[in-house]
Amino acid sequence: MNMLSGAIACVLSFHYSESFGSLLGYQWAFIFIGAAAIFDFCDGAAARLLKAYSDMGKELDSLSDLISFGLAPALLMFNTINYFNGNVDALTPWAFAALYIVVIGGLRLAKFNVDDRQTTSFIGLPIPANAIFWIGTMAWMHAHGYIGNIPTLLLIFIVASLMVSRMRMFSLKFKNFEWRENFRRYVIIGAAILFVITEGVPGLAWTIILYILISAVARKEA
Repeated sequence: MNMLSGAIACVLSFHYSESFGSLLGYQWAFIFIGAAAIFDFCDGAAARLLKAYSDMGKELDSLSDLISFGLAPALLMFNTINYFNGNVDALTPWAFAALYIVVIGGLRLAKFNVDDRQTTSFIGLPIPANAIFWIGTMAWMHAHGYIGNIPTLLLIFIVASLMVSRMRMFSLKFKNFEWRENFRRYVIIGAAILFVITEGVPGLAWTIILYILISAVARKEA
């Protein structure tokens, strides 16, 4: 279901400004990426609950994540750049830079699968967080205006590259609900709620920026 949701989001990204009911194609793509994230969470929760771990499950999880959180946001960003350059049906050379997201996403997942140091925390930005950032960023551009091709390309390079950086990022998964052990997680959840209430979907981008900043500060303190 994760993989299928991501594939549907990829298709909808090429119907970017078409209306489907009360929403446009890119907005439906946001929803399906969100659904993929829910299925991704349920997959891990079900595996832990049923103690049903397998090498095939691990590979399917990564393949699904690459489609839903790497390829889907990359294609959405590809079409976002085309859209703001005048015509979503035309190919703007600048737009091809968005494919850097899926390439680095694939590299990030491959590194994750062979790195036994990332069982309780992450090294580099997790690929679902990458997808959430781009959903928020694209929504922000529609609400406030396109920031321009060169700033957009720089943003793509910086944020996507964080996926393969050496920065330690804390996991957002709860092992228990103790306040002291989960303080940073509660801060992120509270901030996400506040950002979305005040900013709407663009608040998702601010949530991921806060997540990156907290991780960077915690790394320096450690």
